[in-house]
Amino acid sequence: MESHNNEEQKLLNAKKRLRRLKLFYIHLAGYLIVVALLVYNLYIVEGVYKNDIFSLNLSVLVFWTMAIIIHAWKIFKEKTVFRKSWEDKKIASYLKKDETEETKMWE
Repeated sequence: MESHNNEEQKLLNAKKRLRRLKLFYIHLAGYLIVVALLVYNLYIVEGVYKNDIFSLNLSVLVFWTMAIIIHAWKIFKEKTVFRKSWEDKKIASYLKKDETEETKMWE
C-alpha cells in the first residue's frame, strides 16, 4: 500500500514539474512576442514623446528580462549541462581514443 502511495506521489510531482515547464515556455513565448512588438514600437515612434516611450519600453524590457531569468533559474536549477557521469564517459572515450592512436602508430 505504501509503494502505491509513493508511486502516486511521484506521478503528482512529475505532473507539477511538467506544468511548471509548460508555463515557463508560455512565459518565454509571450516575452519574445512582446520584445518584438516593443522593438517595432521603438522603430516607428516619432515626435515629442519619443524619449518617454523609449524609457518606458526599455524599463519593461529590463524588468521582464530579469523576471524571465529568475523564472528560468527556478525551473532549470536542478539540470546541469555537464554532469559527472557525462564527464566520466568523455574521459573514458578520450583515453580509449588515445590508446587506439598509440597502437596504430608505427615507427
